[in-house]
Amino acid sequence: MPAVRPHPGERVRARRAIRMTRRARRLRFPAIRAAIAAAVLGVSMSGCVPVAAIPAVPVRIPDQVNTADTGAELARQLAPLLYLQRDEKFRLERVVAVVHPTRPIIAYHLLWEDDAHGSWAPFTRPTDQEIVWVGYNDTGAPTDLWTYWHGTILHAEWENRGQLVADVQWGKHGTLPHGTDESDLPALQGLTSFYLLSWALPDLWLGRLVRDGPWCFCNGPSRYRDFSEPVFLGQRLTAIVRTANPDGALSAIFGADYSRKPPWPVERGMSDARRATSARDARAGPEIAPRS
Repeated sequence: MPAVRPHPGERVRARRAIRMTRRARRLRFPAIRAAIAAAVLGVSMSGCVPVAAIPAVPVRIPDQVNTADTGAELARQLAPLLYLQRDEKFRLERVVAVVHPTRPIIAYHLLWEDDAHGSWAPFTRPTDQEIVWVGYNDTGAPTDLWTYWHGTILHAEWENRGQLVADVQWGKHGTLPHGTDESDLPALQGLTSFYLLSWALPDLWLGRLVRDGPWCFCNGPSRYRDFSEPVFLGQRLTAIVRTANPDGALSAIFGADYSRKPPWPVERGMSDARRATSARDARAGPEIAPRS
């Protein structure tokens, strides 16, 4: 039985269909990227995505103290050493030390250039504020370290432990007392959870379209925990102020649209807070302190 041969016109149509399929495959991902870019560009042009506008440091800062003031000297002396994750993309732009006028505690407010996640979202904060607090005794020696960790305030006793040290998370800049046991962190706020979040690539890609951010955290979980880039806050202080309410100084230095995270870690007296945690070994991990 003779073989059935397709009509020449059918062969032409088949070849055209194959070429069109191949072309569609080549265009698929660029088309998706173009659509995403167009969407983000539209949002950006509508003014919904804020752009960081960090003001120049003013000549006069509310509640600023003289560099020779004893509070200023103590703030420089107790300024923690930060260890950044070695692949950190964003700059630490400003550091403001706030000396409490009646309690033995100093806050170090950190203004980061940006946050790795959610920068493309409408009405997000264009910068990233984080905080480290240091408690001290009558001799000026450090006794406590508090850090802000994604809505939770962590605490570690620091008496007779020498230099205050904190670790700074990649991209999101959550801050941990150095040597934190990850099992002590709140549920779903461990480094493993945030490492997995760092592979939420569409979020990072969208952010990349509106500012110079990372495409991904393109390394493994061990490197995510590699806090090895030192930053000495004592050498980075933009200003030192003495006040219980630092909003005026922070607005002047960080810009009016900063995050306004809680200025102090606890409401009650610091001596009571220390007694409540004194039986705990700081090296075993941080405690969770009540927020003000």
